[in-house]
Amino acid sequence: MSEPTPAAPSRAALLTAFALVYLIWGSTYVVMKFAVATMPPLLMAGTRYALAGGLLYLFMRGRGEPAPTWRGWGFAALIGICLLGFGNGGTTLGVVYLPSSITALLVATVPMFLAVLGWLSGISPRPGKWVALGLGAGMAGLYLLVAHTKAGAVKQPGHTGLGVFSVLLASLVWAIGSLYAKNHRPAPSPFLSGGMQMLCGGVVMVVVGLLKGEATGFELAQVSAQSWWAYAYLVTFGSIVAFTAYIWLLRVVEPALAGTYAFVNPVVAVLLGWAFAGEVLNPQMLGGAALIVLAVVLVVLGGRRKTSS
Repeated sequence: MSEPTPAAPSRAALLTAFALVYLIWGSTYVVMKFAVATMPPLLMAGTRYALAGGLLYLFMRGRGEPAPTWRGWGFAALIGICLLGFGNGGTTLGVVYLPSSITALLVATVPMFLAVLGWLSGISPRPGKWVALGLGAGMAGLYLLVAHTKAGAVKQPGHTGLGVFSVLLASLVWAIGSLYAKNHRPAPSPFLSGGMQMLCGGVVMVVVGLLKGEATGFELAQVSAQSWWAYAYLVTFGSIVAFTAYIWLLRVVEPALAGTYAFVNPVVAVLLGWAFAGEVLNPQMLGGAALIVLAVVLVVLGGRRKTSS
């Protein structure tokens, strides 16, 4: 049996949710860079989401939300592993090897993956000429970024290819999880669903981080004050606020439209990386950035359904 169609959200609610996702997630790339400077990346990201998800889950249950079903937990686990275990986990590893601005620009491929995968799964229309042109521009932009990325100002230089692969794989699996989340809801409340997904994805990242040996030789005393402040920001704003806004948007708008945060995130990340992290973009990288943003515009706008009159 299909679920009843929810009432159309207000313009103010949509604008607020998009603003939260656009601006907060745009800032998290440079903030993650500060957090992983003295914290193991997967353990940082995993505990961040497990803590945020646990707090949000307990808060919503305390407000009277009914307990989710086992089937709902299964949905939450799959979505959490895709969006957070692979998606955010891969991106967090990326900022270890890449400048935060380049990481954000690579994540801008998400709408392109959403457009192609949405068509293959029957959710979105077949890509037309503008979408094809956008995909070509995106590939050219990725080439310029990969070929001319500077290794300076990163925690572990000399592994640019690994960083690029990690972020692109994360973007692909994030797109898969976003499409799956469109029609598979862990709970009626998007906030309870968000808490469940963050909890599941966070636990998976912690387990992977432990298996990877990130806890070996790590001591809390070595974490800097800057990393702790960055961690607190990621838990509250990056996870609880922005992630739940994104989950809500996936329910009320087309997946590719929800993915337009990739328009703004790179701009915010580039400006903050330049202002606070000493990152520099050369002309080739700026050209690649422009091509990727153009590609996202062409893919999203060219792939939207025509509304019937």
